[in-house]
Amino acid sequence: MFERLQDLLKQMKSRLGEEALLLTDEKSLSKSATPPEFETQRFAVLLSLRFSVLLVGEPQEPDSVAGYDGQSRLYQVGLTFEPKAIASFLTQLSRHASHPPIALDTLHQSQTRLRTNDPTLQTEFTLSLLEILASGEMSDSAHCPVAVCQPLVDEALCQQIEQERLLNQVTTQIRQSLELPVILETAVEQLRNFLQVDRLLIYQFDEFNCVSAIYPDNIPSTQDKTESLNLRLTSQGSILNSTVYWGRVTYEAKASDAISSVLNLVEKEDCLLQVPNCRTKYRQGLTLSIDDVEAAYPDSSCILELMRRYQVRAKLVTPIIVQEKLWGLLIANQCFQPRHWLENEKIFLKQIAEHLAVAIHQAQLYAQLQQQKTTLEQRVIERTQELRDILQAAQAADRAKSEFLATMSHELRTPLTCVIGMSATLLRWSFGQEGTQQVPLHKQRRYLKTIQESGEHLLELINDILDLSQVEAGKAILNISEFSLNNLAHQTIRTFQEKADLRQLKLEMDLQVKSQSMNGTRRQEDRFCADQRRVKQILFNLLGNAIKFTPSGGKVILRIWREQNWVVFQVEDTGIGIAEEHIPLLFQKFQQLETVYQRNYEGTGLGLALTKQLVELHGGRIEVESVVGQGSFFTVWLPNQPLTSSTSMREAALQKNNFIVQGSIVLVEDQEESATSICEILTAAGYHVVWLIDGSTAFQQIELLQPNVVIVDWQLRGMDGYEVTHCLRNSPSTQQIKILALTTSTITEDQEDELSAFIDDYLLKPVEPLQLLQQVTELMAK
Repeated sequence: MFERLQDLLKQMKSRLGEEALLLTDEKSLSKSATPPEFETQRFAVLLSLRFSVLLVGEPQEPDSVAGYDGQSRLYQVGLTFEPKAIASFLTQLSRHASHPPIALDTLHQSQTRLRTNDPTLQTEFTLSLLEILASGEMSDSAHCPVAVCQPLVDEALCQQIEQERLLNQVTTQIRQSLELPVILETAVEQLRNFLQVDRLLIYQFDEFNCVSAIYPDNIPSTQDKTESLNLRLTSQGSILNSTVYWGRVTYEAKASDAISSVLNLVEKEDCLLQVPNCRTKYRQGLTLSIDDVEAAYPDSSCILELMRRYQVRAKLVTPIIVQEKLWGLLIANQCFQPRHWLENEKIFLKQIAEHLAVAIHQAQLYAQLQQQKTTLEQRVIERTQELRDILQAAQAADRAKSEFLATMSHELRTPLTCVIGMSATLLRWSFGQEGTQQVPLHKQRRYLKTIQESGEHLLELINDILDLSQVEAGKAILNISEFSLNNLAHQTIRTFQEKADLRQLKLEMDLQVKSQSMNGTRRQEDRFCADQRRVKQILFNLLGNAIKFTPSGGKVILRIWREQNWVVFQVEDTGIGIAEEHIPLLFQKFQQLETVYQRNYEGTGLGLALTKQLVELHGGRIEVESVVGQGSFFTVWLPNQPLTSSTSMREAALQKNNFIVQGSIVLVEDQEESATSICEILTAAGYHVVWLIDGSTAFQQIELLQPNVVIVDWQLRGMDGYEVTHCLRNSPSTQQIKILALTTSTITEDQEDELSAFIDDYLLKPVEPLQLLQQVTELMAK
């Protein structure tokens, strides 16, 4: 028998190839140093990464076997596949191995590489082993009770083969499939058939936080000993570290319909609450076996009632641990009678649970991969759409630029042609190049008027472009003042009346703003605070468009009314109207609803875009309603602005009875708008201000005037602020004058240290009135 089994090991070595190592007692021991325990022992050990087995022949005493004739040596032959047992044997063997043929380091490496056998190879070896044992062709068979042992051996080997086959089938399915439900359903059904149990379950946990977890102090001792974990059918949950684990039965296989189903069961019984450390024990690999629940829970009527309700008489439970986390339980139930659970059944159930844990982890990784793939695909789609939008925006911007250039070339060429042509004609006439004939005065006036109108038109175009760029750059500042809505409306109507008459249009005004007394209190509905120039610009753009796009015989109406703190301006016309799909284009820059070659109306496409920017600069809004062929309504809402401008400060200063001149100031500024604002602020506060434009002559005049403070723009054209200040500081007659510099950018600490020798303080433009007055007052006090 030993020789035949050793031949089987040699066949397996050939099957495994060069990765396998076969050691035998004939080639591995040193004859000179053979210990007593190895003198008569036979052995053969096959080692590889995928399959390892140890064959041992232990000599037996002749008297121990009945009928032995004593003519040959008797051995008890044994096989083991357990890695620990093989490693222990190799440790003993390495102490007596010969050098050569086996090196000690080879034995050491073999010991460290031992692992559980590949299921497929294990099954092949077991089948071959079964053939050897079943053949009955053993030497000296008359002296061995083979006939008595053979049925038991066959049954054990058949069970081993079936177990290996089932394990191999489960592992193969795990390798070939990523569908976790299919794997679990198949495994549950096959495992139930193999164990021949009434019901087999997979119980899966759901984890969530619990507000508090209180363990009872009077847990019965019987429950403490036998009910390590009763999750629903085996325990309801684990309360530990303020976390409670509940779950449900997710997979089930039954032997017959007579057995009640517990699929998707969620238990609520408090009697199944867990004792401490149960979750820890299951995470450590605890397998719970109860042969008879009636005997296990004599003192717990609650648990017994629950087990009876769901037909549980015996149960075997092993944990499914995925990446060191308790994922669920694999549960076998015997429903109608007790059952003694064998050790190999416990081991086999645990092996299946380990393989299922691999499948679950594999499915989790696959799900994460799919989620990442989906997320990545979505990001690619979103990014592609973003790039497409950017491309479309760039193409639209390019088209808008081309259209703008085409429009501007048309709009600028027409008035320039008039200006150049008519001015050249007037020049020729004035120098007599057209003969001695005198040019009629009315013709000269007509030419000059055309030149003036063309120049004004060019100025409007340039102003629109500059205003729009200034607003978009965030440099536009509202010059808030209080003004009359009545006056604004009448001035606007008078401005456009002539143009409306020329086009034979009826221009009307509907002013719903009143100024009246009520109960002795004056209600100033007519007064409104905003940037009057910007508001007028808004109305001019809206009325100009309305007149331009309204045919002869039509009507244009300007309406103004109050809505609490808001003023509403509405321009109605009976013009050509705007298609609904074109309304979103109205307020875009350089947009014309007709191409430059088809349109019948002049314009750059900037008017409405600028109007919207100015409305929003005031914190208001603009809306459009239009019907093609009937006309349009443009409605603007503007809120009343707080008075923080120089005008309000001047008015407040003039109301003071003790108004006196508080000091003299020289302002050196070449920007008219900025200079005007600063002069008004300081004058309203009682200061005497002299404004100088040219930096090159400023020093001589300052030396003559001897002011208290000089305010100088650091970015002056020609001689800049630095040069002016340098002259002032180097002259004995002006060294004592305080200097306040105006700059458009923030000065760093290093720059401030360098400038401290020349200036006393600096102020950022645009100037804030209160900050200007505060700094001037401080300089005056020094």
